[in-house]
Amino acid sequence: MAQKAADDDPLEPRPSRWLGRPCVRPLPLVPSPPSRSGTFSLAVLLLFLAALPCGCSLKPPYQRPALPVPQHYPGAERDDAAALSLSDWSAFFADPELKRLVTLALERNRDLAMARQKVEEARAMYGIRRADLLPGISAGALAERSRTPADLSLTGAPVTANVFQAGLFLASWELDFWGRVRSLKEAALESYLASLEARRAVQVSLVAQVAQSYLQERELTERVDLAEATIKSRDESFRIARRRFEVGSASKLDAVQAETLLNQARAELAGLMRLRALNLNALALLTGGPVSLVPLPLTVVERDFLAVIAPGLPSDLLLNRPDVIAAEHELKGTNAAIGAARAAFFPAIALTGSFGSASSELSGLFAAGSGTWSFTPAVSLPIFQGGRNVANLELARAREREAVAAYERVLQRAFREVADALAQRHWLAEQVEAQKATLASQTERTRLARLRYDTGAATYLEVLDAERDRFSAQQALVQTRRALLFAGVELYAALGGGGQAAPGEPGGHAGDVRNGEAKP
Repeated sequence: MAQKAADDDPLEPRPSRWLGRPCVRPLPLVPSPPSRSGTFSLAVLLLFLAALPCGCSLKPPYQRPALPVPQHYPGAERDDAAALSLSDWSAFFADPELKRLVTLALERNRDLAMARQKVEEARAMYGIRRADLLPGISAGALAERSRTPADLSLTGAPVTANVFQAGLFLASWELDFWGRVRSLKEAALESYLASLEARRAVQVSLVAQVAQSYLQERELTERVDLAEATIKSRDESFRIARRRFEVGSASKLDAVQAETLLNQARAELAGLMRLRALNLNALALLTGGPVSLVPLPLTVVERDFLAVIAPGLPSDLLLNRPDVIAAEHELKGTNAAIGAARAAFFPAIALTGSFGSASSELSGLFAAGSGTWSFTPAVSLPIFQGGRNVANLELARAREREAVAAYERVLQRAFREVADALAQRHWLAEQVEAQKATLASQTERTRLARLRYDTGAATYLEVLDAERDRFSAQQALVQTRRALLFAGVELYAALGGGGQAAPGEPGGHAGDVRNGEAKP
């Protein structure tokens, strides 16, 4: 594992044990005095050679930690098909109304917009780190006029001097012999790639939330329809019971019981309407604005709502789950940070320089013989830092171990989410069949109870209980059917589906940035 390589002593007298590759012999810092005519050419040559790739990499070799989960999901067959490619959410949802809502959410959701800006922030940070590998050259001009009093002048008379200067300047540029700057750039790259996957994770979660809220709306619509039909039926029953009481063929108790049953249905309808309003508000928040939906029952959408998804193997999570991929990028970034911390123990070599023209008169600034240049290499060797470099290295190693634990935790959580979704899907399907049988029995019980009451063989209380139980069975069956569809959506999200970059957004492929600037 990556920790093993990170446990070596940074002060080991034989650094070749943990250097990534053999070092290139550095250029001599103080060349022999060149001829006057070739001085500038030599300086340019030194700058060119310094720009060539050179040095060592002190970053420890990365190895992916072993999967901390079983090889198969609980209850899953060993010959499960490989997990279906989850590259496009629209391929898994057949309902056109849901597709419209998801499209609106991807365009207008504020959480997703924030995640996109996090990607841009990480990409800009990577660009800053990448720029540190290249020399910074700037152009400038200077005009200075000064007066030296007589008592400070070498001639004993006051002197007024003019200096005009223009040229190119090389800021202090570190020659990355030990890979410190490259390691920091690699860490920034991994942070950028992790932010891409974090955006994908937000998108997957958003798609799942919109689908679930949409299913909730369809469930509540069907339950409202059932409640309204029940109210209509019970209102008729109450009218008949009251009429029977008025003509003396039934007791007042029967009429009161019928009215109680009617009021219970009305209260249930009010509660369902409240839940429906709250769910529409949640859906408006997810989609970033008000939404209008044609009321349709759950039976209209449940048959072909979601494509068939094979769970595959736990190792497939490494390829599809954006949070798992993001955690691994974070782990790689901490691994690269160790290389930067190790490089701090070695000498830092920096170059500064300038080339231009200078004159005491503005008219002679670009005249022949006014050229000026400077070339200053500098070496800085840490001797005593009060333990700062050692502490920085230990900090980098601790962060890597923390990232390993975080990576394993994400994998275990992903494994559980898939296992939970599989269990939900299996047992809810069983529960739906059982509740269908229960509803059929309750319907028959209600019919028989009413026949017994009409023939005088039973009281109205028996009809009341049968009607109440039948209505509860109807509502419970709709809820369980919706929960079964929920389980399919949860499995789809747990396997990491539907999170590809939208048009115009940064993609999630390392090749877009590893070989050049981050590309949109």
